[in-house]
Amino acid sequence: MRYDIAIIGGGPAGYTAAERAAAGGLQTVLFEKKAIGGVCLNEGCIPAKTLLYSAKLWDNLKTASKYGISVPDAAAFDMEKIIGRKNKIVKKLTGGVKMTVSSYGAAIVEQEALIVGEENGLFRISAGGEMYEATYLLVCTGSDTVIPPIPGLAEVDYWTSREALESTVLPRSLAIIGGGVIGMEFASFFNSMGVRVSVVEMMPEILGAMDKETAGLLRTEYRKRGIDFYLDTKVTAVGKEGVTIGKDGKTSLVEADKVLVCVGRKASLGRVGLDKLNIELLRNGVKVDEHLQTSHPRVYACGDITGRSMLAHTAIRESEVAVNHILGVEDLMDYDCIPGVVYTNPEVAGVGKTEEELKAAGTGYHVQKLPMVYSGRFVAENEGVNGLCKLIMDDDDRIVGCHILGNPASEIIVIGVLPYSADIPWRNSRKVYSRILRPVKFSMKRSFPDVVH
Repeated sequence: MRYDIAIIGGGPAGYTAAERAAAGGLQTVLFEKKAIGGVCLNEGCIPAKTLLYSAKLWDNLKTASKYGISVPDAAAFDMEKIIGRKNKIVKKLTGGVKMTVSSYGAAIVEQEALIVGEENGLFRISAGGEMYEATYLLVCTGSDTVIPPIPGLAEVDYWTSREALESTVLPRSLAIIGGGVIGMEFASFFNSMGVRVSVVEMMPEILGAMDKETAGLLRTEYRKRGIDFYLDTKVTAVGKEGVTIGKDGKTSLVEADKVLVCVGRKASLGRVGLDKLNIELLRNGVKVDEHLQTSHPRVYACGDITGRSMLAHTAIRESEVAVNHILGVEDLMDYDCIPGVVYTNPEVAGVGKTEEELKAAGTGYHVQKLPMVYSGRFVAENEGVNGLCKLIMDDDDRIVGCHILGNPASEIIVIGVLPYSADIPWRNSRKVYSRILRPVKFSMKRSFPDVVH
Protein backbone atom coordinates (compact mmCIF):
# COMPACT_ATOMS: atom_id res chain seq x y z
CA MET A 1 0.00 0.00 0.00
CA ARG A 2 1.75 3.11 -1.25
CA TYR A 3 0.81 6.72 -0.46
CA ASP A 4 2.15 10.19 -1.13
CA ILE A 5 2.05 11.06 2.57
CA ALA A 6 1.69 9.05 5.76
CA ILE A 7 0.55 10.86 8.91
CA ILE A 8 1.15 9.23 12.29
CA GLY A 9 -1.19 10.56 14.98
CA GLY A 10 -4.83 11.60 14.62
CA GLY A 11 -4.97 14.60 16.94
CA PRO A 12 -5.60 18.19 15.80
CA ALA A 13 -2.33 18.28 13.85
CA GLY A 14 -2.81 14.88 12.26
CA TYR A 15 -6.46 15.09 11.24
CA THR A 16 -6.06 18.64 9.92
CA ALA A 17 -3.02 17.58 7.90
CA ALA A 18 -4.93 14.58 6.50
CA GLU A 19 -7.79 16.82 5.37
CA ARG A 20 -5.46 19.41 3.79
CA ALA A 21 -3.21 16.86 2.13
CA ALA A 22 -6.07 14.87 0.64
CA ALA A 23 -7.81 18.05 -0.50
CA GLY A 24 -4.53 19.06 -2.17
CA GLY A 25 -4.50 15.88 -4.25
CA LEU A 26 -2.08 13.77 -2.19
CA GLN A 27 -2.81 10.12 -1.60
CA THR A 28 -3.03 10.22 2.18
CA VAL A 29 -3.09 7.68 5.01
CA LEU A 30 -3.64 8.60 8.66
CA PHE A 31 -2.64 6.29 11.51
CA GLU A 32 -4.20 6.59 14.97
CA LYS A 33 -3.74 3.93 17.65
CA LYS A 34 -6.36 5.15 20.14
CA ALA A 35 -9.15 7.47 18.99
CA ILE A 36 -9.36 10.12 16.28
CA GLY A 37 -9.12 13.58 17.84
CA GLY A 38 -6.14 12.81 20.05
CA VAL A 39 -5.78 14.14 23.57
CA CYS A 40 -7.59 17.38 22.75
CA LEU A 41 -10.92 15.84 21.79
CA ASN A 42 -10.81 12.74 23.98
CA GLU A 43 -9.12 13.61 27.27
CA GLY A 44 -8.10 17.25 27.15
CA CYS A 45 -9.50 20.46 25.71
CA ILE A 46 -13.02 19.41 24.75
CA PRO A 47 -14.01 17.29 27.77
CA ALA A 48 -12.40 19.79 30.16
CA LYS A 49 -14.24 22.75 28.60
CA THR A 50 -17.49 20.79 28.68
CA LEU A 51 -17.16 20.24 32.43
CA LEU A 52 -16.08 23.83 32.96
CA TYR A 53 -19.16 25.10 31.16
CA SER A 54 -21.39 23.06 33.49
CA ALA A 55 -19.49 24.53 36.43
CA LYS A 56 -19.92 28.04 35.03
CA LEU A 57 -23.67 27.53 34.76
CA TRP A 58 -23.70 26.34 38.37
CA ASP A 59 -21.71 29.43 39.41
CA ASN A 60 -24.23 31.60 37.54
CA LEU A 61 -27.10 29.97 39.42
CA LYS A 62 -25.40 30.71 42.73
CA THR A 63 -25.11 34.41 41.84
CA ALA A 64 -28.35 34.72 39.86
CA SER A 65 -29.96 37.04 42.41
CA LYS A 66 -27.51 39.80 41.37
CA TYR A 67 -29.17 39.75 37.96
CA GLY A 68 -32.75 39.73 39.19
CA ILE A 69 -33.23 35.97 38.86
CA SER A 70 -34.64 33.85 41.69
CA VAL A 71 -33.45 30.25 41.84
CA PRO A 72 -35.35 27.60 43.88
CA ASP A 73 -33.59 26.25 46.94
CA ALA A 74 -33.87 22.79 45.38
CA ALA A 75 -31.43 23.66 42.58
CA ALA A 76 -28.73 20.99 42.32
CA PHE A 77 -26.27 19.41 39.92
CA ASP A 78 -25.89 15.78 38.87
CA MET A 79 -22.31 14.62 38.27
CA GLU A 80 -23.38 11.52 36.37
CA LYS A 81 -25.34 13.66 33.92
CA ILE A 82 -22.47 16.16 33.64
CA ILE A 83 -20.02 13.36 32.79
CA GLY A 84 -22.60 11.73 30.51
CA ARG A 85 -23.04 14.96 28.56
CA LYS A 86 -19.26 15.29 28.29
CA ASN A 87 -19.02 11.77 26.84
CA LYS A 88 -21.79 12.51 24.35
CA ILE A 89 -20.04 15.66 23.12
CA VAL A 90 -16.70 13.86 22.78
CA LYS A 91 -18.34 11.07 20.78
CA LYS A 92 -20.12 13.56 18.54
CA LEU A 93 -17.00 15.60 17.77
CA THR A 94 -14.63 12.67 17.26
CA GLY A 95 -17.18 11.03 14.97
CA GLY A 96 -17.50 14.26 13.02
CA VAL A 97 -13.73 14.57 12.60
CA LYS A 98 -13.44 10.98 11.40
CA MET A 99 -16.21 11.50 8.86
CA THR A 100 -14.65 14.74 7.60
CA VAL A 101 -11.22 13.16 7.12
CA SER A 102 -12.77 10.27 5.21
CA SER A 103 -14.86 12.62 3.07
CA TYR A 104 -11.66 14.14 1.65
CA GLY A 105 -10.52 10.72 0.56
CA ALA A 106 -7.84 10.08 3.19
CA ALA A 107 -7.48 6.50 4.42
CA ILE A 108 -7.71 5.99 8.19
CA VAL A 109 -5.86 3.10 9.83
CA GLU A 110 -6.83 2.68 13.48
CA GLN A 111 -3.68 0.83 14.48
CA GLU A 112 -0.40 1.72 16.15
CA ALA A 113 2.15 2.71 13.50
CA LEU A 114 5.88 2.03 13.66
CA ILE A 115 8.45 3.50 11.30
CA VAL A 116 10.51 0.58 10.03
CA GLY A 117 12.94 2.57 7.91
CA GLU A 118 13.48 4.01 4.43
CA GLU A 119 14.08 2.14 1.18
CA ASN A 120 14.34 3.48 -2.37
CA GLY A 121 13.11 6.92 -1.40
CA LEU A 122 10.04 5.57 0.41
CA PHE A 123 9.32 5.38 4.13
CA ARG A 124 8.17 1.99 5.35
CA ILE A 125 5.59 1.91 8.14
CA SER A 126 4.21 -1.14 9.90
CA ALA A 127 0.69 -1.07 11.36
CA GLY A 128 -1.73 -3.87 12.24
CA GLY A 129 0.40 -6.50 10.55
CA GLU A 130 0.45 -4.60 7.25
CA MET A 131 3.25 -2.65 5.58
CA TYR A 132 2.70 0.84 4.18
CA GLU A 133 4.98 3.02 2.06
CA ALA A 134 4.96 6.79 1.63
CA THR A 135 7.03 9.49 -0.04
CA TYR A 136 6.48 12.02 2.77
CA LEU A 137 6.05 11.44 6.48
CA LEU A 138 4.33 13.69 9.00
CA VAL A 139 4.73 12.72 12.66
CA CYS A 140 2.05 14.05 15.05
CA THR A 141 2.23 11.66 17.97
CA GLY A 142 1.42 14.32 20.55
CA SER A 143 2.46 14.25 24.18
CA ASP A 144 2.15 12.26 27.39
CA THR A 145 1.35 13.31 30.93
CA VAL A 146 4.46 13.90 33.04
CA ILE A 147 4.42 11.79 36.20
CA PRO A 148 7.04 13.19 38.61
CA PRO A 149 9.13 10.77 40.72
CA ILE A 150 7.55 11.77 44.03
CA PRO A 151 8.03 9.27 46.87
CA GLY A 152 4.78 7.45 47.63
CA LEU A 153 2.93 8.60 44.50
CA ALA A 154 2.91 5.16 42.90
CA GLU A 155 1.38 3.67 46.06
CA VAL A 156 -1.76 5.82 46.06
CA ASP A 157 -4.71 5.95 43.69
CA TYR A 158 -3.88 9.36 42.22
CA TRP A 159 -5.57 11.11 39.31
CA THR A 160 -4.18 12.50 36.10
CA SER A 161 -6.41 14.65 33.89
CA ARG A 162 -7.78 11.47 32.32
CA GLU A 163 -9.21 10.10 35.57
CA ALA A 164 -10.37 13.53 36.77
CA LEU A 165 -12.46 13.89 33.62
CA GLU A 166 -14.14 10.51 34.13
CA SER A 167 -15.05 10.50 37.82
CA THR A 168 -18.75 10.80 38.65
CA VAL A 169 -17.96 10.99 42.38
CA LEU A 170 -16.54 14.18 43.84
CA PRO A 171 -13.90 13.92 46.57
CA ARG A 172 -14.39 16.04 49.67
CA SER A 173 -10.91 17.50 49.24
CA LEU A 174 -8.42 17.58 46.38
CA ALA A 175 -4.70 18.40 46.28
CA ILE A 176 -3.55 19.47 42.83
CA ILE A 177 0.17 19.12 42.13
CA GLY A 178 0.88 21.83 39.56
CA GLY A 179 -0.69 25.26 39.16
CA GLY A 180 -0.31 25.61 35.40
CA VAL A 181 -3.16 25.98 32.94
CA ILE A 182 -4.41 22.40 33.33
CA GLY A 183 -4.12 22.50 37.11
CA MET A 184 -5.97 25.81 37.40
CA GLU A 185 -8.80 24.73 35.11
CA PHE A 186 -9.36 21.66 37.26
CA ALA A 187 -9.05 23.80 40.39
CA SER A 188 -11.77 26.05 38.97
CA PHE A 189 -14.09 23.14 38.18
CA PHE A 190 -13.79 21.31 41.47
CA ASN A 191 -13.96 24.51 43.51
CA SER A 192 -17.21 25.44 41.76
CA MET A 193 -18.63 21.99 42.53
CA GLY A 194 -17.94 22.38 46.25
CA VAL A 195 -14.69 20.44 46.64
CA ARG A 196 -12.06 21.83 49.02
CA VAL A 197 -9.09 22.44 46.72
CA SER A 198 -5.39 22.99 47.41
CA VAL A 199 -2.88 23.87 44.68
CA VAL A 200 0.84 23.21 45.13
CA GLU A 201 3.13 24.95 42.62
CA MET A 202 6.94 24.95 42.52
CA MET A 203 7.11 28.30 40.71
CA PRO A 204 6.55 31.69 42.39
CA GLU A 205 3.25 32.17 40.49
CA ILE A 206 0.55 30.07 38.86
CA LEU A 207 -0.10 29.72 35.10
CA GLY A 208 3.48 29.13 34.03
CA ALA A 209 4.70 31.48 31.30
CA MET A 210 1.53 33.57 31.14
CA ASP A 211 1.47 37.20 32.30
CA LYS A 212 2.24 37.25 36.01
CA GLU A 213 -0.01 40.19 36.87
CA THR A 214 -3.20 38.66 35.47
CA ALA A 215 -2.18 35.28 36.93
CA GLY A 216 -1.81 36.88 40.36
CA LEU A 217 -5.21 38.54 40.08
CA LEU A 218 -6.80 35.20 39.20
CA ARG A 219 -5.11 33.54 42.16
CA THR A 220 -6.37 36.29 44.47
CA GLU A 221 -9.93 35.72 43.21
CA TYR A 222 -9.76 31.98 43.80
CA ARG A 223 -8.21 32.41 47.21
CA LYS A 224 -11.34 34.40 48.12
CA ARG A 225 -13.38 31.41 46.94
CA GLY A 226 -11.56 29.08 49.30
CA ILE A 227 -8.70 27.58 47.28
CA ASP A 228 -5.43 27.25 49.21
CA PHE A 229 -2.27 28.02 47.24
CA TYR A 230 1.24 26.89 48.12
CA LEU A 231 3.69 28.70 45.82
CA ASP A 232 7.45 28.22 45.62
CA THR A 233 6.67 24.90 47.23
CA LYS A 234 7.75 21.36 46.41
CA VAL A 235 5.80 18.15 47.03
CA THR A 236 8.22 15.86 48.86
CA ALA A 237 5.93 12.88 49.40
CA VAL A 238 2.43 11.58 48.74
CA GLY A 239 0.43 9.36 51.07
CA LYS A 240 -3.10 8.30 51.88
CA GLU A 241 -3.59 11.41 54.05
CA GLY A 242 -2.56 13.81 51.29
CA VAL A 243 0.70 15.45 50.14
CA THR A 244 3.73 16.46 52.17
CA ILE A 245 5.16 19.79 51.04
CA GLY A 246 8.46 21.47 51.72
CA LYS A 247 9.43 25.14 51.72
CA ASP A 248 12.30 27.00 53.34
CA GLY A 249 13.51 23.80 54.97
CA LYS A 250 10.16 23.14 56.67
CA THR A 251 7.66 20.41 55.83
CA SER A 252 3.92 20.16 56.41
CA LEU A 253 0.99 18.01 55.35
CA VAL A 254 -1.75 19.18 52.99
CA GLU A 255 -4.63 16.84 53.74
CA ALA A 256 -6.63 15.58 50.76
CA ASP A 257 -8.89 12.67 49.87
CA LYS A 258 -7.58 12.66 46.29
CA VAL A 259 -4.39 13.83 44.56
CA LEU A 260 -4.41 15.20 41.00
CA VAL A 261 -1.09 15.35 39.13
CA CYS A 262 -0.94 18.26 36.64
CA VAL A 263 2.76 19.12 36.28
CA GLY A 264 2.74 19.25 32.49
CA ARG A 265 3.15 17.14 29.38
CA LYS A 266 6.14 15.85 27.41
CA ALA A 267 6.53 15.07 23.71
CA SER A 268 5.84 11.43 22.76
CA LEU A 269 9.16 10.59 21.13
CA GLY A 270 9.31 6.86 21.80
CA ARG A 271 7.45 3.92 20.28
CA VAL A 272 7.12 5.48 16.80
CA GLY A 273 10.57 4.70 15.36
CA LEU A 274 12.04 8.15 14.75
CA ASP A 275 15.44 6.71 15.66
CA LYS A 276 15.31 4.63 12.47
CA LEU A 277 15.56 7.88 10.49
CA ASN A 278 18.10 9.62 12.75
CA ILE A 279 15.76 12.59 13.25
CA GLU A 280 17.44 15.40 15.17
CA LEU A 281 15.93 16.39 18.50
CA LEU A 282 16.00 19.76 20.24
CA ARG A 283 15.54 20.03 24.01
CA ASN A 284 12.27 18.19 24.73
CA GLY A 285 10.98 17.62 21.20
CA VAL A 286 11.71 17.12 17.51
CA LYS A 287 13.72 19.92 15.93
CA VAL A 288 11.82 21.62 13.10
CA ASP A 289 12.28 24.72 10.94
CA GLU A 290 9.74 27.39 9.97
CA HIS A 291 8.10 24.88 7.57
CA LEU A 292 7.88 22.20 10.32
CA GLN A 293 10.50 20.27 8.38
CA THR A 294 12.79 18.02 10.44
CA SER A 295 16.44 17.20 9.79
CA HIS A 296 15.17 14.80 7.11
CA PRO A 297 13.87 16.80 4.11
CA ARG A 298 10.80 14.58 3.65
CA VAL A 299 9.89 14.18 7.30
CA TYR A 300 7.77 16.80 9.08
CA ALA A 301 6.63 17.03 12.70
CA CYS A 302 3.66 18.97 14.08
CA GLY A 303 1.86 19.41 17.36
CA ASP A 304 3.06 18.60 20.85
CA ILE A 305 5.91 16.41 19.56
CA THR A 306 7.86 19.56 18.64
CA GLY A 307 7.74 20.70 22.28
CA ARG A 308 7.17 24.30 21.14
CA SER A 309 3.59 25.30 21.93
CA MET A 310 1.41 22.52 23.28
CA LEU A 311 -1.92 23.95 22.17
CA ALA A 312 -4.46 22.43 19.79
CA HIS A 313 -4.76 25.56 17.66
CA THR A 314 -0.96 25.70 17.37
CA ALA A 315 -0.96 22.11 16.13
CA ILE A 316 -3.62 22.89 13.55
CA ARG A 317 -1.67 25.85 12.19
CA GLU A 318 1.58 23.86 12.14
CA SER A 319 -0.05 21.12 10.08
CA GLU A 320 -1.34 23.69 7.59
CA VAL A 321 2.18 25.08 7.15
CA ALA A 322 3.72 21.61 6.77
CA VAL A 323 1.23 20.44 4.13
CA ASN A 324 1.50 23.74 2.29
CA HIS A 325 5.27 23.29 2.09
CA ILE A 326 4.87 19.81 0.67
CA LEU A 327 2.37 21.14 -1.89
CA GLY A 328 4.68 23.99 -2.83
CA VAL A 329 2.50 26.71 -1.30
CA GLU A 330 4.36 29.63 0.30
CA ASP A 331 3.77 29.59 4.06
CA LEU A 332 5.73 30.00 7.30
CA MET A 333 5.03 29.21 10.94
CA ASP A 334 4.99 32.20 13.31
CA TYR A 335 4.82 31.48 17.03
CA ASP A 336 4.55 35.13 18.08
CA CYS A 337 0.82 35.45 17.44
CA ILE A 338 -0.59 32.37 19.20
CA PRO A 339 -3.17 33.26 21.84
CA GLY A 340 -3.53 31.26 25.01
CA VAL A 341 -6.71 30.97 27.08
CA VAL A 342 -7.35 29.63 30.57
CA TYR A 343 -11.02 28.66 30.85
CA THR A 344 -11.36 29.38 34.53
CA ASN A 345 -14.17 31.60 35.78
CA PRO A 346 -13.13 34.39 35.26
CA GLU A 347 -11.22 33.58 32.10
CA VAL A 348 -7.63 34.61 31.46
CA ALA A 349 -6.20 35.12 27.98
CA GLY A 350 -3.02 36.45 26.47
CA VAL A 351 -1.11 36.84 23.22
CA GLY A 352 2.36 38.09 22.37
CA LYS A 353 5.06 39.10 24.82
CA THR A 354 4.77 39.31 28.58
CA GLU A 355 6.55 41.86 30.75
CA GLU A 356 8.67 39.05 32.15
CA GLU A 357 9.88 38.01 28.67
CA LEU A 358 10.75 41.57 27.68
CA LYS A 359 12.60 42.24 30.94
CA ALA A 360 14.61 39.06 30.52
CA ALA A 361 15.53 40.06 26.97
CA GLY A 362 16.40 43.61 27.99
CA THR A 363 13.84 45.00 25.56
CA GLY A 364 12.25 48.38 26.22
CA TYR A 365 8.49 48.54 26.66
CA HIS A 366 5.67 50.38 28.39
CA VAL A 367 2.25 49.28 29.59
CA GLN A 368 -1.27 50.63 29.19
CA LYS A 369 -3.92 49.21 31.52
CA LEU A 370 -7.67 49.44 31.22
CA PRO A 371 -10.21 48.16 33.73
CA MET A 372 -12.67 45.90 31.95
CA VAL A 373 -15.52 48.22 32.98
CA TYR A 374 -14.69 50.19 29.82
CA SER A 375 -16.47 47.35 28.00
CA GLY A 376 -20.24 47.67 28.08
CA ARG A 377 -20.67 43.95 27.59
CA PHE A 378 -18.40 43.21 30.54
CA VAL A 379 -20.41 45.50 32.82
CA ALA A 380 -23.69 43.96 31.65
CA GLU A 381 -22.55 40.39 32.24
CA ASN A 382 -20.25 40.70 35.29
CA GLU A 383 -22.13 42.28 38.18
CA GLY A 384 -19.80 43.57 40.88
CA VAL A 385 -16.70 42.03 39.30
CA ASN A 386 -13.48 43.69 38.15
CA GLY A 387 -11.24 42.75 35.26
CA LEU A 388 -8.14 43.96 33.47
CA CYS A 389 -7.07 44.57 29.89
CA LYS A 390 -3.31 45.06 29.72
CA LEU A 391 -1.50 46.20 26.59
CA ILE A 392 2.28 46.05 26.28
CA MET A 393 3.88 48.40 23.72
CA ASP A 394 7.42 48.63 22.43
CA ASP A 395 9.37 51.89 22.19
CA ASP A 396 7.64 52.67 18.87
CA ASP A 397 4.20 52.32 20.50
CA ARG A 398 3.48 49.11 18.62
CA ILE A 399 1.43 46.58 20.58
CA VAL A 400 3.58 43.53 21.31
CA GLY A 401 1.44 41.90 23.99
CA CYS A 402 -2.15 41.81 25.19
CA HIS A 403 -3.29 40.13 28.42
CA ILE A 404 -6.85 40.01 29.75
CA LEU A 405 -8.56 38.87 32.94
CA GLY A 406 -12.36 38.75 32.90
CA ASN A 407 -15.20 37.13 30.99
CA PRO A 408 -15.26 36.77 28.02
CA ALA A 409 -11.47 37.07 27.67
CA SER A 410 -11.52 34.03 25.36
CA GLU A 411 -13.43 36.08 22.80
CA ILE A 412 -11.85 39.50 23.31
CA ILE A 413 -8.33 38.12 22.87
CA VAL A 414 -9.07 37.56 19.18
CA ILE A 415 -8.83 41.34 18.70
CA GLY A 416 -5.49 41.26 20.48
CA VAL A 417 -4.12 38.97 17.78
CA LEU A 418 -4.82 41.44 14.97
CA PRO A 419 -1.65 43.58 15.23
CA TYR A 420 0.44 40.48 14.51
CA SER A 421 -1.14 39.86 11.11
CA ALA A 422 0.96 41.30 8.31
CA ASP A 423 -2.08 41.05 6.06
CA ILE A 424 -3.98 43.81 7.88
CA PRO A 425 -3.39 47.32 6.51
CA TRP A 426 -2.45 49.82 9.21
CA ARG A 427 -5.56 51.93 8.66
CA ASN A 428 -7.85 48.97 9.43
CA SER A 429 -5.87 48.16 12.54
CA ARG A 430 -6.20 51.78 13.66
CA LYS A 431 -9.98 51.54 13.38
CA VAL A 432 -10.11 48.35 15.42
CA TYR A 433 -7.83 49.59 18.17
CA SER A 434 -9.25 53.08 18.34
CA ARG A 435 -12.52 51.46 19.41
CA ILE A 436 -10.91 49.34 22.09
CA LEU A 437 -8.40 51.83 23.36
CA ARG A 438 -10.37 55.04 23.09
CA PRO A 439 -9.75 55.86 26.78
CA VAL A 440 -5.98 55.24 26.48
CA LYS A 441 -4.20 58.55 25.91
CA PHE A 442 -1.51 57.87 23.38
CA SER A 443 -1.23 58.78 19.72
CA MET A 444 -2.89 56.18 17.52
CA LYS A 445 -1.41 57.96 14.49
CA ARG A 446 2.09 56.91 15.38
CA SER A 447 1.23 53.55 16.93
CA PHE A 448 1.04 51.59 13.68
CA PRO A 449 3.52 51.48 10.78
CA ASP A 450 2.36 50.77 7.24
CA VAL A 451 2.37 47.04 8.04
CA VAL A 452 1.76 45.80 11.56
CA HIS A 453 4.06 42.99 12.65
